[in-house]
Amino acid sequence: MIRNRMHLAVAAALLASLALVGCKKKEEAAVVTPPAATEPAPLPPAEPVPAPAAVSVTGVTLGTAAGADKKIAAPMTAFTSKDKIIVSVATSGTASNAELATKLVYQDGQTAGEQKQTLNTTDMGTTNFEFTNTKPWPAGKYKAEVWLNGAAAQTSEFEIK
Repeated sequence: MIRNRMHLAVAAALLASLALVGCKKKEEAAVVTPPAATEPAPLPPAEPVPAPAAVSVTGVTLGTAAGADKKIAAPMTAFTSKDKIIVSVATSGTASNAELATKLVYQDGQTAGEQKQTLNTTDMGTTNFEFTNTKPWPAGKYKAEVWLNGAAAQTSEFEIK
């Protein structure tokens, strides 16, 4: 019986020492540095986001005659020197007092004609600009530039033969 108690005592001591060794944590000298207090960098000033255009140019057609609906019946890209040139501008959207402008530019950069109209619309529409010349148009290549509220919208090239 003493022997059993001795065995039990040794076993208990052994278990206790194993438990202490297994549970003993290795202590390290860790230095904890608090994060530096920094303020976030200031954001750049917000740029105003332009509002989407309420009206836009959806097409430009050239010709010498327009129908009752203001659309060009026979679109053309070549005219004679005595033709009346109609620039038909299709728009879509809503506008109140928008400025729609058309400029004819000759191949050397000279303005051959320029017109503006105020656009008030709530849907799709067509606006025509008629250009005539008291003298024959000079032969060459031209561009019809369409501007909406001062911004280039579309360009259409044509020729006078």
